[in-house]
Amino acid sequence: MTDEYDAVVVGSGPNGLAGAITLARAELSVLVLEANSTIGGGARSSELTLPGFVHDVCSAVHPLAAGSPFFKTLPLGRFGLDWIQPEIPLAHPLDDGSAACLQRDVDLTADSLGNDARAYRNMMKPLTRDWEKLSAEFLQPMLHLPRHPFALGRFGVPAMCPATWLTKMLFKNEPARALFAGIAAHSFLPLESWVSSAFVLVLGTAGHAVGWPIPRGGSQSIANALMKYFLELGGKIDINWRIENLDQLPKSRVTLFDSTAWEFARIAGDRLPSRYRRRLESFRHAPGIFKIDYALSSPIPWKAKACRRAGTIHLGGTIAEIADAERDIVRGKVPERPFMLVTQQSLFDQTRAPGGQHTLWAYCHVPFDSKIDMSERIESQIERFAPGFRDCILARHKMSAPDLEKSNPNLTGGDINGGAANLWQLIARPILSPTPYRTPLRGVYLCSSSTPPGGGVHGMCGYHAARAALRDMFDTRLPASP
Repeated sequence: MTDEYDAVVVGSGPNGLAGAITLARAELSVLVLEANSTIGGGARSSELTLPGFVHDVCSAVHPLAAGSPFFKTLPLGRFGLDWIQPEIPLAHPLDDGSAACLQRDVDLTADSLGNDARAYRNMMKPLTRDWEKLSAEFLQPMLHLPRHPFALGRFGVPAMCPATWLTKMLFKNEPARALFAGIAAHSFLPLESWVSSAFVLVLGTAGHAVGWPIPRGGSQSIANALMKYFLELGGKIDINWRIENLDQLPKSRVTLFDSTAWEFARIAGDRLPSRYRRRLESFRHAPGIFKIDYALSSPIPWKAKACRRAGTIHLGGTIAEIADAERDIVRGKVPERPFMLVTQQSLFDQTRAPGGQHTLWAYCHVPFDSKIDMSERIESQIERFAPGFRDCILARHKMSAPDLEKSNPNLTGGDINGGAANLWQLIARPILSPTPYRTPLRGVYLCSSSTPPGGGVHGMCGYHAARAALRDMFDTRLPASP
């Protein structure tokens, strides 16, 4: 084994692999160290319930991966990554048996929203048209000189607004309001919070521009494709190598940590200046999740027929219900009717389950580090919109917030976003700096979801961190980002 490398990357999640690929493309020798026996971090798949049922361990649906400016520069299709686009990207059922749907086509979505069609079209059509410009702008640190200021301004003004305010200002009827509220809840913020609308606009626009696709064979396919390309570039990966302190690292010129702010602070310990370490330790967490994977004997019997053709379903009812539930979560209270995301991959990907049978991926939001079993609440919420769901269940695999942390130290307390995405922590993630990936330790960089642009499978945290490292190594101006 080579004793010294140009670069070492700790963690083989999408950000770690993106950083490793960026460094390897610069013809550096790069070693990736993974603590677990399988690579992938938040992009892994496994038979969690019964033999033949393939479940996504963490992430499942990937609009930001499909729209990632960096991933688009990689030949991932050559290494087996095949995106599947569900017929309907997103459906949001209501109690009357109807469902508001986000379709790939803006006009088709708008026309389904009745009197709110014009408002939806006026908001989303310009943003969808500018997706390529916008994705490059918001998938990097907020503190930067914009290359597309007019497009960013059109996005940024409404994005700053609380979701409740923007939604009620734009729409008169519940279907459009509920659809927007469900997407806003991806922020893990109270819907009355500033910038909660940003998540509606980013993910909603992505749904129209690139879809909400799933990878054939499971999210592991994303990690595997990244790994294979990295190995083709001459990189090396070692598994079952857990780093507990900096002294365990192989010698290298630079090190990238695909670790959250708190995990990096623990590993680096007293080697960090006290002021920087305190900043990392005080970085605020997002709420957690409680996740269940199901093996099912048949498709879910949704009351709303559109849900039977949708890849992703948001369960939460009206905007008022979703806002109440998210407000409770932040206050440390467990709602009786939590907001939920469910994904029906096996409806569109036959590799996920034995013939005629199905998988379901589901999670609800819970207070940070909640130990409460949410199974009954989750299944009651599904039954509310799909009577007879429980009769389809063959097996369950549950993961509470502490279980998630045990499986992956980056998921502290069930926080899947690497820290709260409030306004301040979008600007200072995890510190206020144009290059927040640098740490005070020479040659050491953070590249996890605790850095810009934050959570999601897009690889941009790793890409930007690696570019910062390359600039520092070679003291030269790199070509513009993709």
